[in-house]
Amino acid sequence: MPVGYARVSTSEQNIELQLQALKAAGCQRIFTDHGASGASRTRSGLNGSLEVLNPGDTLVIWRLDRLGRSLSHLIDVVSDLGRREIGLYSVTEAIDTGSAGGILIFHIMGALAEFERALISERTRAGMSAAKLRGSPIGRPPKLRPLDIDLAREAIQGGGSLKSAARNLGVSRTTLYRAIRGQLQ
Repeated sequence: MPVGYARVSTSEQNIELQLQALKAAGCQRIFTDHGASGASRTRSGLNGSLEVLNPGDTLVIWRLDRLGRSLSHLIDVVSDLGRREIGLYSVTEAIDTGSAGGILIFHIMGALAEFERALISERTRAGMSAAKLRGSPIGRPPKLRPLDIDLAREAIQGGGSLKSAARNLGVSRTTLYRAIRGQLQ
């Protein structure tokens, strides 16, 4: 029996495309995870799908990256399924671990996916380094300007509360406190 598993990383993403593909692949039962990172090895939907599978069944996924982000995790899951005599079928990549060729393709595709993620990470770090060399700021812009911090400090020293100063600036007390502390260092 084919059992489906679908995952989206954020609650804003739409899972419908995956669900339609899994239904078209013959899945009567489909487990889902919404807002769950593929890097996490413990996901309620994935765990639920793995628990209901019996020997001879097949876990059906839309794409390999929906099952896991790291090659080691993918291999662990596929190895566990193989020991339990359960197949894995990826709709997009047309990978079926029910055959030796399917297992080979699975390992190749998994390695390529991990390589692609490593390249993206490497390019991101290189872009950040180049931006630093150009003098471009990295990260989120500060919420408060130095003048805002000075005015808030004066208000607090004049008897006002940190809470009211933060409210007047439209930030949390923690943000204001960190900004004042950072300016003193």
